[in-house]
Amino acid sequence: MTSIVNWAASRARMVLAFIVLSIAVGSVAYISLPKEGEPDIEIPTLVISVPFPGISASDSETLLVQPMESQLSDLDGLEKITATAAEGYANIVLEFRFGWDKTKVMADVRDAMDSAKADFPSGYEQYTLDEFNFSEFPIIIVNLTGPLPERTISRVAKELQDEIESLEAVLEASIVGSRDEMVEVIIDPLRLEAYNVTASELVSVVQDNNQLIAAGEVKTDQGTFAVKIPSSFDEISDIYSLPVKINGDRIVTLGDLATINLTFEDKLSTARFDGIDTVALQVVKRKGFNLIDTATAVKTLVTQRSSAWPDGLKAAVQVGTSNDQSRVVDSMVKQLQNSVFTAIALVMLVSLAALGPRASLLVGFAIPTSFLLCFVLLAIMGISISNIVMFGLILSVGMLVDGAIVVVEYADKRQQQGVGPMQSYVDAANRMFWPIVSSTATTLCAFLPMLFWPGVPGQFMGMLPVTLIFVLSASLIVALVYLPVMGGVLGRIMNWFSDQNTHIAHLPFLAHLLLFPLAALLVCSTIAISPLQTNISVGFATMDQQNILRSVLPAFLTVFANIIGIMALVGLALSGLAAGVLSTTAIFLRLGLVSIWAGQKIYGKRPSHVSSGYHQSSFGILIKALVGNPLMPVIMLGAVFAFVGTTLIYYINNNNGVEFFVETEPEEAIVYVLARGNLSLNEKDTLLRQAEKIIINHPSISSVFSFAGNGGLNANTGGATSPKDTIGQIQIETIPWETRPDANQTWFTIPLINYKVMRKVKADRFDGEVIMDELASELAKIPGIRSEVFILSRGPVSGKPVHLRITGYNWSDLVAATALARAKFDDTLGLIAIEDTRPLPGIDWQIDVDVEKAGRYGANVATVGAMVQLVTRGLLLDTMRVDSSDEEVEIRVRLPEQDRVLSTLDTLKIRTTGGLVPLANFITRTPVASLAEINRVDQFRYFDIKADVISGLQKLVKTNTIGGVDTEEIVATLRPSSSGEITLDKKTFYTVLRNKSN
Repeated sequence: MTSIVNWAASRARMVLAFIVLSIAVGSVAYISLPKEGEPDIEIPTLVISVPFPGISASDSETLLVQPMESQLSDLDGLEKITATAAEGYANIVLEFRFGWDKTKVMADVRDAMDSAKADFPSGYEQYTLDEFNFSEFPIIIVNLTGPLPERTISRVAKELQDEIESLEAVLEASIVGSRDEMVEVIIDPLRLEAYNVTASELVSVVQDNNQLIAAGEVKTDQGTFAVKIPSSFDEISDIYSLPVKINGDRIVTLGDLATINLTFEDKLSTARFDGIDTVALQVVKRKGFNLIDTATAVKTLVTQRSSAWPDGLKAAVQVGTSNDQSRVVDSMVKQLQNSVFTAIALVMLVSLAALGPRASLLVGFAIPTSFLLCFVLLAIMGISISNIVMFGLILSVGMLVDGAIVVVEYADKRQQQGVGPMQSYVDAANRMFWPIVSSTATTLCAFLPMLFWPGVPGQFMGMLPVTLIFVLSASLIVALVYLPVMGGVLGRIMNWFSDQNTHIAHLPFLAHLLLFPLAALLVCSTIAISPLQTNISVGFATMDQQNILRSVLPAFLTVFANIIGIMALVGLALSGLAAGVLSTTAIFLRLGLVSIWAGQKIYGKRPSHVSSGYHQSSFGILIKALVGNPLMPVIMLGAVFAFVGTTLIYYINNNNGVEFFVETEPEEAIVYVLARGNLSLNEKDTLLRQAEKIIINHPSISSVFSFAGNGGLNANTGGATSPKDTIGQIQIETIPWETRPDANQTWFTIPLINYKVMRKVKADRFDGEVIMDELASELAKIPGIRSEVFILSRGPVSGKPVHLRITGYNWSDLVAATALARAKFDDTLGLIAIEDTRPLPGIDWQIDVDVEKAGRYGANVATVGAMVQLVTRGLLLDTMRVDSSDEEVEIRVRLPEQDRVLSTLDTLKIRTTGGLVPLANFITRTPVASLAEINRVDQFRYFDIKADVISGLQKLVKTNTIGGVDTEEIVATLRPSSSGEITLDKKTFYTVLRNKSN
């Protein structure tokens, strides 16, 4: 293996070319590699959503979730299946083992869903299968605000959405704060009765006249002609003229019965930016693209498009960006780059102090070269540059220079013995080859187990050992192949410079001085490079591809001649620079010789005294005392064991806990506003505005997004969900650290004169933790609502640290067990922000149909359901396409807004064989407990109880014995810091609940 060193030294020019190539390719790789905040990891999780408008949570569980669970639970590699049955949809989350074959698994899931769909009732919409990906969170938010009609600003947002999504690096730009369009058919119930029209007749009329009919073609002697039957709706006026009833010569159209409008769907949420109604676009980048470049391209595009708007639109619409992750990533990359450069400088300073300038240059050469080779390997593996990769680079600086230092030091020793530069470095690399290889291999073995770190944390932190392995492997090549050649070449160059300095120093002084203007003249020859570059550009511009002999060939010769001229001028400039350096060093050599001669003349030569004999240092005396007799080693061994054992016991009893990921100063957070009851959207928005006003008035907040009802930005909450009783959320962003105002702070005080040295620091009132504490304190003063501040952390964040999950089959037993567990949480000191997923108190109205009575009148459940839909969100007639929308628009018929109340059900009548019959004859309204959703895990129903812990407390699990059975009980004990996580075992906790209930 050591022959590699000799082979490289014998081919020094080729190795130098490889060094230049490594630096060039590594630099290109670093520039082109995507820059991201967190690693873009792949999570083996699939999400299946099945929309079913109008379905209840219990029916969703029975008719949608359970068929899917039975088909999906047998998939290979499936670890956990979590389901949510809610009003209007069903959701399934499939978690697989890491190392999955994504293509095969997704194909198996689709096959299983095709089997499950056979058991679905009619009315469901096509399911969606999505992959969970950390990269699919917004990197920037584009905000559109202004006093414009909703339709106008929505159209502007959609046009901007199309432009942004046309960028190659953008995956999607979803719109928040805009409603879908719909064709609303407002029908008077009295007219329905007067014209004797049923809801089913309305549906059939619209569907029968809104069809695409492929009529085909007609062939005649004169030719073939296509036959077209325009039958689908293109405009709203097409719906007005639909015939509903024919009474003799009288035709009753849908326009006679109803008022038809192109409007928006009912508002389910509100969206505001800094207190103003807004429409926002959440921009998500594609995997593998640079986050910083993508955000810059989006901002440039938005600026260009908005500047091209008409003057009136530009004056009315304010366009801005917020939640810009590129700023965070760019700041992080620059800070880590500075840390890497600082580490390189410190290592070079230490090498300079210990080994000398030549050794420090070679050690400094080893660090960036190893890094650039690492970037090449990262580019080959398709790994982007993230904070974990940069941290690995910083961590490796102190380790990768070990081999270089050993080789350089031994080579210096060989040169002192009279060996030439190249041979000394070759001897050093050969002599230290196996020690360096074994040392590097030992270090690599320490990080290899981290490659097999399981789960999401392993995927997140997996880039750290990969980076270290790449860097240390590159440092091995640099120390044993690149460094001997560079050291030998540098030694020869230094020797040549030394010889030239000596020759120049012995020249006459006047000739020596004349070298300076000659060097300056040669360096100034670079002035002629600019005209030659212009000639090259002109030569390329005058080439005519159609005339090779007359245009291309002469222009090419001209360009080639100018390139040769530039190379010659660069060579002359480098020669002049070398002459200037040599002349300058020779001047100092002359001064040194003169000072030595003057010193000898003044003081004369003094004899040198060399002392001989043995001198023992203080360290030697200490070592002799420790090993000089047979008893002391035994005593020292016992003392070491006692010290280690005492330290270990003390740490176990007095440690500050364990944190998986360090807590950083928060820059983004979500404020959940909580309230209970059957609140309307306006009531929710009114309560939300109180919290919003407090947050907007805080001087340290830069942007505020407020959402009442169902809505919010797609934020990386690490899987944490909002509390059950959330009526709205406010997503906030603090002032960036770089733009925060400074404050004066005492750095240190000079003794005796008592002078205080001040320094500039960031003002404490703008600290993220201080801001969150102040907001939590102010929000707690609002009557009638509660609030929780959820901090969006960097890294693999999770939900609240204390988490108990109770599973079971029986719903009532599950609710009772959860109530007992919640009481235990409430009684535990130190637990705060306690929440559970039990159904919220509230009522739903259940419409019971007496099937027997309805049958007597010739009615059925479908007829009753259609009439009830007229009172709620409307009866879906069909869909159509309009010019203002790229998607299909629903056509819904319903009653006027003043009639959309429960009491209308008592007056509505349906047509039967016996005539018009009041709906109240065979339906009853019953208030029942509200049930918004049902959660299931591994085919069991479950409830979660979660809690946070007061700062300064540590989470612990204490084992108690109740009835002879060991059970776990949550306790909180005073500790200096908060860390850890608890998940209680359900079986042991059931024992606690049974003992409590008995």
